[in-house]
Amino acid sequence: MKFKRSSGILLHPTSLPGPYGIGDLGPQALRWIDFLSGTGCRLWQVLPIGPTGYGDSPYQCFSAFAGNPYLISPEALLREDLLHPDDLFDRPRFPDERVDFGTVIGWKLGVLDRSFHRFKNTNSPSLKAEYEKFRTEQSAWLDDYALFMALKEAHGGAPWTTWEAPLRQHRPEALTEARQKFDVAIQRQVYRQFIFFRQWSHLHAYAQNVGVQIIGDIPIFVAHDSSDVWANPDLFFLDKSGKPTVVAGVPPDYFSPTGQLWGNPLYQWDLHASTGYSWWLARIQAVLKHVDIIRIDHFRGFAGYYEVPGDAPTAEHGRWVPAPGKDFFNVIRTALGDLPILAEDLGVITPDVEELRDSFDLPGMRIFQFAFGSGPQYYFLPHHYIQQCVVYTGTHDNDTAVGWYQRVSGEEKKFYHRYMHRDGSDVAWDMIRGAWGSVAVFSLAPIQDFLGLDNSARMNYPGNPSGNWTWRMPANALTDELKTRIKELNHLYSRDKDALEE
Repeated sequence: MKFKRSSGILLHPTSLPGPYGIGDLGPQALRWIDFLSGTGCRLWQVLPIGPTGYGDSPYQCFSAFAGNPYLISPEALLREDLLHPDDLFDRPRFPDERVDFGTVIGWKLGVLDRSFHRFKNTNSPSLKAEYEKFRTEQSAWLDDYALFMALKEAHGGAPWTTWEAPLRQHRPEALTEARQKFDVAIQRQVYRQFIFFRQWSHLHAYAQNVGVQIIGDIPIFVAHDSSDVWANPDLFFLDKSGKPTVVAGVPPDYFSPTGQLWGNPLYQWDLHASTGYSWWLARIQAVLKHVDIIRIDHFRGFAGYYEVPGDAPTAEHGRWVPAPGKDFFNVIRTALGDLPILAEDLGVITPDVEELRDSFDLPGMRIFQFAFGSGPQYYFLPHHYIQQCVVYTGTHDNDTAVGWYQRVSGEEKKFYHRYMHRDGSDVAWDMIRGAWGSVAVFSLAPIQDFLGLDNSARMNYPGNPSGNWTWRMPANALTDELKTRIKELNHLYSRDKDALEE
């Protein structure tokens, strides 16, 4: 798909400010979209919006189709009389600068349970009909997901591989019995999804109305402890007990000297191919209902993926295995038409990955922070960019620009000074200006860089299993001065004209 020259900001909804301990889809999200529109930015990039599990990572979700109930806005529920102000009586004193997931999750789910009780007793036939329509239309994934989450709740949150054999093995008679036994718990899960997607659809429509498109994110792999794997075990390499025989990761690289052991089960691609990639097609179609553009995380995994033994302690000893490549994307393109996809093509990139990306005219990624460690010929320097690429100052996996500058070696700093002809005193905005002025069709930066924040605002340390994803934007961050400054950059570098091509 051909895109038009545009710019945007990376900010996950959990990082929005607000009084409920975690960013949500309520008034602050609408204010954020208004701010973006006012700057001339046409793109809002988010991370995956699925229900997070262990480690609170949006890249390890309980479902590839479901939404994250922690993002539901209590204020929107109050407006629709699906909450009463008294239902918020026990709100803790949440920190403003970070998400305390341990406190937020228990409180937020309690609030949603009160909302569910209110919904059951509502006198609104139209809302009940809307709920039933949602449940019917989304049944292909929703039935398994709601039961999966109800069973996890009944088992104290334990992974599905520890459940009783009939449930673990997804036997029909056991599932029928469980649906009867946990009917109310299942209804609660369905309600949370109904409300999440109702609020998200409103937010998405609001963004489209003011000319802002949302870039969503599809991780190539899914979490082992997910309804996807539990309900579709034949699609993955699992042993008889349901444990992965091989798992995903990446070899040692810039981020980690022992590689990254992600632990996700790997796909039995031959079986996917025999179904016309029906599970994948449904997944992409579902995401495209809620966003305008998709960033595929770890795109190179469609050309070849790094396979690590399921019991390995690190990702140091694995092997590269071919993936379906062009066959997969041909099927998807035939079904969906032009693909509004960005390819995250970082890491170990071989000619077959480049060929796959370019065959389908998918923009790859450039990271400004990576540019200064290897001399003038390095791929990530702006004078090597092509138009069909997306440049970031950094992503959620990088340090902030200021944090990067404070951390890197003297030689890297020295080359940065020479190349940028800057002294490093305003490194974040210098990188933003360099990205915006490049030929790349899209330029994006995390909001942390626009705010000039240091390492304390970093979103994620790849390879660290905990302590990530907690940063929140200060409530007073979106000033008129900041809006004017971004608007000027968009004007100077011709990124404020026209929205993207349909």
